[in-house]
Amino acid sequence: MTIPSPNTELVEEYQQKWGKLDNYVSQESSLRKLFVKTYPNNTDMDEVLIKVCSLNDFYSTNIFSPFSVAKRIISLDIDERLRNKDVTLVNDIARVNVNNKREFNFYSFATKYCSHHNPEEYPIYDSYVDKMLMGLKRQDSFYDFRKADLKEYSKYKNILIQFRAYYELEQFTLKQIDKYLWQAGKEIFLRRK
Repeated sequence: MTIPSPNTELVEEYQQKWGKLDNYVSQESSLRKLFVKTYPNNTDMDEVLIKVCSLNDFYSTNIFSPFSVAKRIISLDIDERLRNKDVTLVNDIARVNVNNKREFNFYSFATKYCSHHNPEEYPIYDSYVDKMLMGLKRQDSFYDFRKADLKEYSKYKNILIQFRAYYELEQFTLKQIDKYLWQAGKEIFLRRK
C-alpha cells in the first residue's frame, strides 16, 4: 500500500478537514479551557482527577483507574516540568502502578495529558500516527528509527521534527503535523481493515 507523500497542500487540506470536525473541535476547545484556564495546575486531586476523566472519556484512552493516574500525576509535581518543556515527563506520567499490584504504561494518555497543557511542545502519540510514521519510514526512508522509539517520548518528538524537515513542512507546528498524521492515518488504515 502506498501512502500519499506528505506535502504542504496535503497538510493544509487536512487542517481544513479538521476544522469541519465539529465534535473534535468542540472537545479540543473544552479540554483546552479545562487544562489551561479552569485547572492549569496539577497539585489538587479534584482538579487533576476531572482532567484525567475528561481526557479519558473524550479520547477513549482506556484508563480503567483514573484515580491511580491522577495520584501518579500529583506525585510527580509536574507543573514546573511542563513549563520547562521537559519531554521526559511523558514517560514518567505514563508508568502508573495500579492498586500496588501492577505497573501499566498509559503512554498515549500521557502524551495527550501533557499536550493539553502545551500543545505546541507535546505532540500526541496515537496508533494512527504510529502507523503513518512506520509506513512512511518504509516507503520513503525519511529517518532511521525503530518502532520502539515511538514509545520513548524524546525520540518520538525528534522523529516528528525529522519528519517535518524531510518533507519540508517546517511552516507547520507539531500540533498541525499531528492533526494531519492522525486524520490521514485513520483514513488510510481504517480502509485496510
